[in-house]
Amino acid sequence: MHRTDDLKYLLVWLVPIFGFAGFYFQSWMSPGSFYLAFIGIPILESFLPVAHFNFKENDKVIRAQSKLFDVLLYLNLPILYALLCYFVYILTTQSIHVSTWIFLVLNMGILIGVLGINVAHELGHRKHWFDQLIAQLLLTPALYMHFTQEHNYWHHKYVSTPDDPSSARKNETVYVFWIRSIFGVLKNAFKLENRRLKSKGFHFFHWSNKLFIQILIQSTYLILVLYFAGITPLISVIFAAFIGILLLETINYIEHYGLVRHKLINGLYQIPDNSHSWNSDHTLGRIFLYELTRHAHHHEKADVKYQNLDSLKRSPQLPYGYPACLLISLIPPFWFKLMNPRITSTK
Repeated sequence: MHRTDDLKYLLVWLVPIFGFAGFYFQSWMSPGSFYLAFIGIPILESFLPVAHFNFKENDKVIRAQSKLFDVLLYLNLPILYALLCYFVYILTTQSIHVSTWIFLVLNMGILIGVLGINVAHELGHRKHWFDQLIAQLLLTPALYMHFTQEHNYWHHKYVSTPDDPSSARKNETVYVFWIRSIFGVLKNAFKLENRRLKSKGFHFFHWSNKLFIQILIQSTYLILVLYFAGITPLISVIFAAFIGILLLETINYIEHYGLVRHKLINGLYQIPDNSHSWNSDHTLGRIFLYELTRHAHHHEKADVKYQNLDSLKRSPQLPYGYPACLLISLIPPFWFKLMNPRITSTK
Protein backbone atom coordinates (compact mmCIF):
# COMPACT_ATOMS: atom_id res chain seq x y z
CA MET A 1 0.00 0.00 0.00
CA HIS A 2 1.17 3.50 -0.81
CA ARG A 3 0.23 6.69 0.93
CA THR A 4 -1.53 9.30 -1.17
CA ASP A 5 1.33 11.56 -0.17
CA ASP A 6 3.74 9.36 -2.16
CA LEU A 7 2.09 10.54 -5.36
CA LYS A 8 3.59 13.98 -4.80
CA TYR A 9 6.61 12.88 -6.85
CA LEU A 10 4.34 12.81 -9.90
CA LEU A 11 4.63 16.59 -9.82
CA VAL A 12 8.11 16.10 -11.29
CA TRP A 13 6.40 15.41 -14.63
CA LEU A 14 5.60 19.12 -14.77
CA VAL A 15 9.26 19.64 -15.68
CA PRO A 16 9.09 17.69 -18.98
CA ILE A 17 5.61 19.09 -19.66
CA PHE A 18 6.92 22.65 -19.40
CA GLY A 19 9.98 21.61 -21.40
CA PHE A 20 7.86 20.14 -24.18
CA ALA A 21 5.63 23.23 -24.21
CA GLY A 22 8.72 25.38 -24.75
CA PHE A 23 9.82 23.28 -27.72
CA TYR A 24 6.34 23.08 -29.23
CA PHE A 25 5.04 26.64 -28.82
CA GLN A 26 8.45 28.41 -28.91
CA SER A 27 8.22 32.24 -28.99
CA TRP A 28 7.83 33.50 -25.40
CA MET A 29 7.34 29.90 -24.20
CA SER A 30 10.78 28.81 -25.45
CA PRO A 31 12.42 28.81 -21.98
CA GLY A 32 9.84 26.19 -20.96
CA SER A 33 11.19 24.42 -17.88
CA PHE A 34 13.00 27.60 -16.80
CA TYR A 35 9.65 29.22 -15.97
CA LEU A 36 8.75 26.36 -13.66
CA ALA A 37 12.16 25.80 -12.06
CA PHE A 38 13.31 29.36 -11.47
CA ILE A 39 10.15 31.46 -11.40
CA GLY A 40 7.19 29.31 -10.42
CA ILE A 41 8.81 27.17 -7.73
CA PRO A 42 10.68 29.98 -5.90
CA ILE A 43 7.50 32.08 -5.80
CA LEU A 44 5.32 29.21 -4.57
CA GLU A 45 7.89 28.14 -1.97
CA SER A 46 7.77 31.60 -0.42
CA PHE A 47 4.15 30.84 0.55
CA LEU A 48 4.28 27.11 1.26
CA PRO A 49 5.21 25.74 4.71
CA VAL A 50 8.60 24.08 5.18
CA ALA A 51 8.08 20.33 5.73
CA HIS A 52 10.30 18.73 8.40
CA PHE A 53 8.31 15.48 8.58
CA ASN A 54 10.25 12.19 8.81
CA PHE A 55 8.86 8.68 8.43
CA LYS A 56 9.05 6.11 11.20
CA GLU A 57 11.58 3.31 10.85
CA ASN A 58 9.02 0.57 10.13
CA ASP A 59 7.52 2.72 7.37
CA LYS A 60 10.98 3.24 5.88
CA VAL A 61 11.51 -0.51 5.56
CA ILE A 62 8.33 -0.82 3.48
CA ARG A 63 9.13 2.27 1.40
CA ALA A 64 12.67 1.08 0.67
CA GLN A 65 11.25 -2.11 -0.86
CA SER A 66 8.59 -0.35 -2.92
CA LYS A 67 9.17 -0.43 -6.69
CA LEU A 68 7.02 2.67 -7.24
CA PHE A 69 9.78 5.02 -6.18
CA ASP A 70 12.31 3.24 -8.44
CA VAL A 71 9.99 3.24 -11.46
CA LEU A 72 9.48 6.99 -11.07
CA LEU A 73 13.23 7.38 -11.46
CA TYR A 74 13.57 4.97 -14.39
CA LEU A 75 10.85 6.76 -16.37
CA ASN A 76 13.07 9.81 -16.57
CA LEU A 77 15.29 8.00 -19.09
CA PRO A 78 12.76 7.57 -21.96
CA ILE A 79 11.24 10.98 -21.23
CA LEU A 80 14.62 12.74 -21.34
CA TYR A 81 15.67 11.01 -24.58
CA ALA A 82 12.30 11.68 -26.20
CA LEU A 83 12.61 15.38 -25.40
CA LEU A 84 16.21 15.39 -26.63
CA CYS A 85 15.16 13.81 -29.94
CA TYR A 86 12.34 16.33 -30.30
CA PHE A 87 14.78 19.16 -29.57
CA VAL A 88 17.15 17.94 -32.31
CA TYR A 89 14.22 17.38 -34.69
CA ILE A 90 13.05 20.98 -34.24
CA LEU A 91 16.51 22.33 -34.93
CA THR A 92 16.78 20.14 -38.03
CA THR A 93 13.40 20.93 -39.58
CA GLN A 94 12.64 24.52 -38.56
CA SER A 95 14.21 27.91 -39.14
CA ILE A 96 14.65 29.35 -35.66
CA HIS A 97 15.56 32.90 -34.63
CA VAL A 98 18.75 33.22 -32.59
CA SER A 99 16.94 34.48 -29.48
CA THR A 100 14.51 31.56 -29.63
CA TRP A 101 17.41 29.16 -30.13
CA ILE A 102 19.15 30.46 -27.01
CA PHE A 103 16.05 29.86 -24.90
CA LEU A 104 15.44 26.42 -26.40
CA VAL A 105 19.02 25.44 -25.51
CA LEU A 106 18.48 26.79 -21.98
CA ASN A 107 15.30 24.74 -21.74
CA MET A 108 17.07 21.57 -22.89
CA GLY A 109 19.95 22.21 -20.52
CA ILE A 110 17.63 22.42 -17.53
CA LEU A 111 15.92 19.19 -18.61
CA ILE A 112 19.32 17.48 -18.82
CA GLY A 113 20.19 18.75 -15.35
CA VAL A 114 16.90 17.89 -13.61
CA LEU A 115 15.78 14.71 -15.42
CA GLY A 116 19.29 13.53 -16.26
CA ILE A 117 22.08 14.44 -13.86
CA ASN A 118 19.94 14.72 -10.75
CA VAL A 119 18.32 11.31 -11.23
CA ALA A 120 21.67 9.79 -12.23
CA HIS A 121 23.07 11.02 -8.91
CA GLU A 122 20.41 9.07 -7.01
CA LEU A 123 20.77 5.89 -9.07
CA GLY A 124 24.57 6.16 -9.22
CA HIS A 125 24.76 5.51 -5.48
CA ARG A 126 23.04 2.16 -5.87
CA LYS A 127 24.91 -1.12 -6.32
CA HIS A 128 22.67 -2.99 -8.78
CA TRP A 129 24.00 -3.08 -12.35
CA PHE A 130 20.65 -1.92 -13.78
CA ASP A 131 20.61 1.23 -11.66
CA GLN A 132 24.22 1.93 -12.63
CA LEU A 133 23.36 1.47 -16.31
CA ILE A 134 20.41 3.86 -16.16
CA ALA A 135 22.59 6.39 -14.33
CA GLN A 136 25.22 6.27 -17.07
CA LEU A 137 22.62 6.61 -19.81
CA LEU A 138 21.12 9.63 -18.04
CA LEU A 139 24.58 11.23 -17.83
CA THR A 140 25.37 10.69 -21.52
CA PRO A 141 23.49 13.76 -22.87
CA ALA A 142 25.27 15.82 -20.19
CA LEU A 143 28.66 14.53 -21.42
CA TYR A 144 29.42 13.94 -17.74
CA MET A 145 29.52 10.17 -17.36
CA HIS A 146 32.62 10.36 -15.15
CA PHE A 147 30.56 12.15 -12.49
CA THR A 148 29.41 8.96 -10.72
CA GLN A 149 32.90 7.60 -9.96
CA GLU A 150 34.25 10.92 -8.74
CA HIS A 151 31.16 11.80 -6.75
CA ASN A 152 30.88 8.44 -4.97
CA TYR A 153 34.52 7.78 -4.24
CA TRP A 154 36.05 11.24 -3.96
CA HIS A 155 33.43 13.86 -3.10
CA HIS A 156 31.80 11.76 -0.38
CA LYS A 157 35.20 10.99 1.13
CA TYR A 158 36.71 14.48 1.02
CA VAL A 159 33.56 16.64 1.29
CA SER A 160 34.07 20.01 3.00
CA THR A 161 37.86 19.78 2.82
CA PRO A 162 40.38 21.59 0.56
CA ASP A 163 40.89 18.25 -1.23
CA ASP A 164 37.35 18.27 -2.63
CA PRO A 165 36.82 20.45 -5.71
CA SER A 166 33.04 20.11 -5.32
CA SER A 167 32.95 21.83 -1.91
CA ALA A 168 32.71 25.62 -2.16
CA ARG A 169 34.87 27.74 0.10
CA LYS A 170 33.71 30.75 2.05
CA ASN A 171 33.79 33.94 -0.11
CA GLU A 172 34.45 31.88 -3.26
CA THR A 173 32.17 33.06 -6.07
CA VAL A 174 30.12 30.51 -7.92
CA TYR A 175 31.92 31.47 -11.16
CA VAL A 176 35.36 30.61 -9.77
CA PHE A 177 33.86 27.48 -8.25
CA TRP A 178 32.52 26.31 -11.62
CA ILE A 179 36.01 26.24 -13.12
CA ARG A 180 37.65 24.67 -10.08
CA SER A 181 34.99 22.00 -9.70
CA ILE A 182 34.54 20.98 -13.35
CA PHE A 183 38.27 20.51 -13.97
CA GLY A 184 38.90 19.14 -10.49
CA VAL A 185 36.20 16.48 -10.86
CA LEU A 186 37.64 15.39 -14.22
CA LYS A 187 41.16 15.25 -12.79
CA ASN A 188 40.02 13.17 -9.82
CA ALA A 189 38.06 10.82 -12.07
CA PHE A 190 41.31 10.05 -13.93
CA LYS A 191 43.12 9.53 -10.61
CA LEU A 192 40.48 7.13 -9.35
CA GLU A 193 40.37 5.12 -12.57
CA ASN A 194 44.16 4.88 -12.69
CA ARG A 195 44.12 3.66 -9.08
CA ARG A 196 41.42 1.08 -9.87
CA LEU A 197 43.30 -0.28 -12.87
CA LYS A 198 46.59 -0.47 -10.97
CA SER A 199 44.90 -2.48 -8.22
CA LYS A 200 43.98 -5.05 -10.89
CA GLY A 201 47.49 -5.06 -12.35
CA PHE A 202 46.49 -3.16 -15.50
CA HIS A 203 48.06 -0.07 -17.04
CA PHE A 204 46.02 3.10 -17.57
CA PHE A 205 45.53 2.47 -21.29
CA HIS A 206 43.96 -0.93 -20.70
CA TRP A 207 40.80 -1.70 -22.73
CA SER A 208 38.71 -1.85 -19.52
CA ASN A 209 39.41 1.80 -18.66
CA LYS A 210 35.94 3.13 -17.78
CA LEU A 211 36.83 6.70 -18.71
CA PHE A 212 37.85 5.70 -22.23
CA ILE A 213 34.63 3.72 -22.63
CA GLN A 214 32.63 6.72 -21.45
CA ILE A 215 34.47 9.05 -23.82
CA LEU A 216 33.77 6.61 -26.66
CA ILE A 217 30.04 6.48 -25.82
CA GLN A 218 29.75 10.26 -25.53
CA SER A 219 31.69 10.78 -28.75
CA THR A 220 29.43 8.31 -30.53
CA TYR A 221 26.41 10.25 -29.29
CA LEU A 222 27.81 13.51 -30.70
CA ILE A 223 28.82 11.89 -33.98
CA LEU A 224 25.30 10.50 -34.42
CA VAL A 225 23.81 13.94 -33.83
CA LEU A 226 26.20 15.46 -36.36
CA TYR A 227 25.60 12.71 -38.95
CA PHE A 228 21.80 12.65 -38.76
CA ALA A 229 21.04 16.28 -37.85
CA GLY A 230 23.99 18.52 -38.73
CA ILE A 231 26.28 21.07 -37.17
CA THR A 232 23.67 23.35 -35.57
CA PRO A 233 22.04 20.55 -33.54
CA LEU A 234 25.52 19.32 -32.60
CA ILE A 235 26.50 22.73 -31.24
CA SER A 236 23.10 22.95 -29.54
CA VAL A 237 23.35 19.66 -27.64
CA ILE A 238 26.88 20.55 -26.52
CA PHE A 239 25.70 23.90 -25.14
CA ALA A 240 22.70 22.21 -23.52
CA ALA A 241 25.03 19.71 -21.86
CA PHE A 242 27.15 22.58 -20.58
CA ILE A 243 24.09 24.25 -19.06
CA GLY A 244 23.16 20.97 -17.38
CA ILE A 245 26.68 20.72 -15.95
CA LEU A 246 26.57 24.30 -14.67
CA LEU A 247 23.24 23.58 -13.02
CA LEU A 248 24.79 20.58 -11.27
CA GLU A 249 27.84 22.53 -10.18
CA THR A 250 25.74 25.41 -8.87
CA ILE A 251 23.82 22.90 -6.76
CA ASN A 252 27.16 21.55 -5.53
CA TYR A 253 28.12 25.12 -4.70
CA ILE A 254 25.18 25.78 -2.39
CA GLU A 255 25.20 22.31 -0.80
CA HIS A 256 28.47 22.74 1.09
CA TYR A 257 29.27 26.44 0.79
CA GLY A 258 31.71 27.55 3.48
CA LEU A 259 31.34 24.42 5.63
CA VAL A 260 34.69 22.99 6.77
CA ARG A 261 35.94 19.75 8.27
CA HIS A 262 38.94 20.64 10.41
CA LYS A 263 42.17 18.66 10.71
CA LEU A 264 42.71 16.78 13.95
CA ILE A 265 45.96 16.44 15.90
CA ASN A 266 46.73 13.19 14.06
CA GLY A 267 46.66 15.05 10.74
CA LEU A 268 43.40 13.47 9.56
CA TYR A 269 40.22 15.39 8.89
CA GLN A 270 37.35 15.03 11.32
CA ILE A 271 34.76 12.46 10.29
CA PRO A 272 32.09 14.10 8.08
CA ASP A 273 28.74 14.53 9.77
CA ASN A 274 25.47 16.35 9.21
CA SER A 275 27.07 19.71 10.02
CA HIS A 276 29.00 19.64 6.74
CA SER A 277 26.03 19.89 4.34
CA TRP A 278 23.29 22.48 4.01
CA ASN A 279 19.80 21.06 4.46
CA SER A 280 16.60 22.35 2.87
CA ASP A 281 13.08 21.16 3.67
CA HIS A 282 11.33 23.57 1.32
CA THR A 283 8.53 21.48 -0.12
CA LEU A 284 8.71 21.86 -3.88
CA GLY A 285 12.49 21.74 -4.11
CA ARG A 286 12.38 18.46 -2.21
CA ILE A 287 9.84 16.98 -4.61
CA PHE A 288 11.28 18.17 -7.92
CA LEU A 289 14.82 17.11 -6.99
CA TYR A 290 13.84 13.77 -5.44
CA GLU A 291 14.82 14.86 -1.91
CA LEU A 292 18.34 15.88 -2.92
CA THR A 293 17.77 18.92 -0.73
CA ARG A 294 17.90 16.73 2.38
CA HIS A 295 21.57 16.63 1.65
CA ALA A 296 22.88 16.29 5.19
CA HIS A 297 21.25 12.89 5.63
CA HIS A 298 22.42 11.86 2.14
CA HIS A 299 26.03 12.47 3.16
CA GLU A 300 25.51 10.73 6.46
CA LYS A 301 24.10 7.61 4.74
CA ALA A 302 24.57 7.71 0.98
CA ASP A 303 22.86 4.36 0.43
CA VAL A 304 19.51 5.57 1.80
CA LYS A 305 16.97 5.89 -1.02
CA TYR A 306 15.56 9.34 -1.69
CA GLN A 307 12.07 8.56 -0.33
CA ASN A 308 13.55 7.78 3.11
CA LEU A 309 15.90 10.71 3.57
CA ASP A 310 15.34 12.55 6.84
CA SER A 311 15.29 16.17 7.82
CA LEU A 312 18.19 16.62 10.23
CA LYS A 313 17.35 19.76 12.16
CA ARG A 314 20.80 19.88 13.74
CA SER A 315 22.32 20.39 10.28
CA PRO A 316 22.75 23.93 8.90
CA GLN A 317 19.59 25.08 7.12
CA LEU A 318 19.37 27.01 3.87
CA PRO A 319 17.20 30.13 4.23
CA TYR A 320 15.36 29.42 0.97
CA GLY A 321 14.74 26.44 -1.29
CA TYR A 322 17.28 25.24 -3.84
CA PRO A 323 15.87 27.13 -6.88
CA ALA A 324 15.88 30.48 -5.04
CA CYS A 325 19.35 29.84 -3.59
CA LEU A 326 20.70 28.93 -7.04
CA LEU A 327 19.53 32.28 -8.38
CA ILE A 328 20.90 34.23 -5.41
CA SER A 329 24.29 32.50 -5.71
CA LEU A 330 24.67 34.02 -9.18
CA ILE A 331 24.94 37.44 -7.49
CA PRO A 332 27.95 36.90 -5.17
CA PRO A 333 27.54 40.01 -2.94
CA PHE A 334 23.94 39.03 -2.13
CA TRP A 335 24.94 35.40 -1.57
CA PHE A 336 27.81 36.27 0.77
CA LYS A 337 25.61 38.64 2.75
CA LEU A 338 22.92 35.97 3.07
CA MET A 339 25.11 32.96 3.85
CA ASN A 340 28.29 34.07 5.59
CA PRO A 341 26.60 34.88 8.91
CA ARG A 342 24.94 31.47 8.82
CA ILE A 343 28.32 29.76 8.35
CA THR A 344 29.56 31.34 11.56
CA SER A 345 26.45 30.14 13.40
CA THR A 346 27.11 26.50 12.39
CA LYS A 347 30.53 26.27 14.07
